[in-house]
Order: sequence, then C-alpha cells, then structure tokens
Amino acid sequence: MKKKILSILLCTAMVATMAVGCGSSSEEESTEDTATEETTEEEDTADDAAEAETEFTKALAQVDEDLAPLPEKDTGKKLAAIESTLSNSFWTVMQEGYEDTAKEYGVTIDVQATDSDTDTTGQLDILNNMLVKDYEAIAVSPLTEDCLISGIVAANQEDVKIITTGNQVNEDALEEAGGKLDAKITVDFYNQGVMGAQYIIDKTGGEGKVAVIAGNEGGTQADARRDGAKDTFEDAGMDVVAVEQCDFDAQKAYDATTAIIEANPDIVGIACANDDMALGVVRALEEKDMKDKVTVVGVDFTEEAKAAIEEGTYDATVAMSPYLMGREGVIIMLKALEGQDVSEVGDSTPMVLVDSTNVDQMSDWH
Repeated sequence: MKKKILSILLCTAMVATMAVGCGSSSEEESTEDTATEETTEEEDTADDAAEAETEFTKALAQVDEDLAPLPEKDTGKKLAAIESTLSNSFWTVMQEGYEDTAKEYGVTIDVQATDSDTDTTGQLDILNNMLVKDYEAIAVSPLTEDCLISGIVAANQEDVKIITTGNQVNEDALEEAGGKLDAKITVDFYNQGVMGAQYIIDKTGGEGKVAVIAGNEGGTQADARRDGAKDTFEDAGMDVVAVEQCDFDAQKAYDATTAIIEANPDIVGIACANDDMALGVVRALEEKDMKDKVTVVGVDFTEEAKAAIEEGTYDATVAMSPYLMGREGVIIMLKALEGQDVSEVGDSTPMVLVDSTNVDQMSDWH
C-alpha cells in the first residue's frame, strides 16, 4: 500500500513537473509571438510612413525649410490677398493654400479676385478698397506688370506690407512712382514654356509645324510662357506657324486652334500657356478628328487637366503648386510684419512635367 501511494505521488510529481515545463514553453512561445507581431507592426508602420511621403509632402516640407525661420503663430494679424479670376481652379487652389495656412498660423486672410483674367481696373479697385479695411499686409498677383502700381504706392503710404506672388510688377515704373515692394515670390514662368515645348520636341523628333497659344499680353506669366515656348521651338528648328494671344480663355483658344489647323492641317504640336486654353485646343482638335496627330501641352495641372491626362485625351502639363504659393504668401507676409528680411525670397515653387507616365503619382498634388 505504501509502495502504491509512493508510486502515485511520484507520477503526480512527474505530471506536475511536465505541466510546469509545458507552461514555460508556451509562455516563451507566446512572448516570441508577441515580439514577432510587434516587429511586424513596426515594419508596417515604417512602410506606411514611407508610402505617405509623396511628391507634394516633400515639396511642402522643402518650402517650410526654405522659408525658415518661420514666423510666430496665433498673432491674430489681418492679411489679405488678391488673385485673378476664381473661375480658374488654379486660383481656387491657391486660395485654399492662403486660407489653410492662415488658419494654421492663427491669423485671418481675406482672398478676393477679379471676374476675368483681363479686368485690370477691377483688380486695382479691389486693392484700393482693401486699403481702408485695416489689413496689415496684402499679397497681390497682378494681371499685368503696371495695373496695380498706384495702389501699391498708396499701400506704402499707409504702411501696409505688399508682396507679389507669381505675377510681378514693373519695378522700374513702381520706383518712378515712389513705391516699393516688401517681398516678391517669383516663379520661373519662362522655364514652364520651355518645358512644355521641349516635351513636344521630344515627342515629334523636333520636326514639323507647331503653334503657341498665349495668355493675356502684358501679363508676367503669359509673356514668359509664350516666349519660353516660342524660343525653344525655334532653337530646335521647328516651324512656328502661329502665336495667338487668347487671354487664358478656353473659347478663344478653341477658335484660334480651329483657324490654325484649317491653315495648317499638318501641324504636330501646340504649346499652351495654361490648361484651360489647352483643353479648348483639345476640343477643337477632337472635332476635326486630329487629336491623335497633334501633341498638346499646357501649364498648371488643374483637376480638369489631371482627369483629361488620365483619360488619354490630353498629353501633358507643367505642374506647379498654387496651394504652396498661397502658403508661401501667408508665411512671407507674417515674416515681413515681424521685421524679418524677406527681400531675397525668390523662387521656391517646385515644378513637375506630368503626363500619362507619372500622373498616378500626383494624386495629392495641389
């Protein structure tokens, strides 16, 4: 009986020991599994972060780095901005850049625009009306180099900071009138024309007839884009059969293209000063069943342009970021109001040539 009890106790002890051993092994495996899961989660998070970094987020970070030191936040400053017509999505996106950044920095901004790209008198009226509303700084995108000179002089006399964003002022004429700018955000508009023309040259082998559809004559960006495209075509030996000023208007571009292709049915490329006009050109070519024979390039990368490139009806556009220009405008105005030196801001707006090969990588570009 004692031997039987001892045997039972020994067996019980062995079972207990085995249970403890098994329990330890399970715990170790559980710990290893947890560690593996944590490592996998960390790797997934790193992968997600890498995927989250897009061309736009990199450009935004670069803008902030270029403009450092950044101004203080939550100062309650009153800012304003004047754009061109908000019927063009380029300017509505720039408005978003202004307003989002103002909110981020704890200030207010009033963004106004003209009814058309050619309403120079209306744009000057907007500036003069803003000068009686206690705004401390105003960002302007002049329709022409001379249309806002008297308003800028008046702003100087009221000690209102004035900066230009993109489109520029004739500074010699401004100085003669007794005025000055506090800062200017410039854009290499000439190079935009070059980039568009070069795309057509590459696609056509640099041979054949081409045309340029320009914006409003006298506008900084319009003239520079026109000249950049025309010079590049001519340097490559292509035959520039027409340069038409179409005031950034899609219908005018459509009408001009209709006349151009009737006179030159063998044309191979058309460079346009913005996407609105380029899509008017595309419409004219489609109606004549000529789109497959003519490469069309514009500027701005609007939502409509993006959709057309994705559909395969539009060849390419030079993308710049109006949103980041608006952001730059707010930051520069606040820096100027703090007394920071913003006289040498220059060109910090990135540009990308977008076509069917990379449009899917530009989903968040704005």
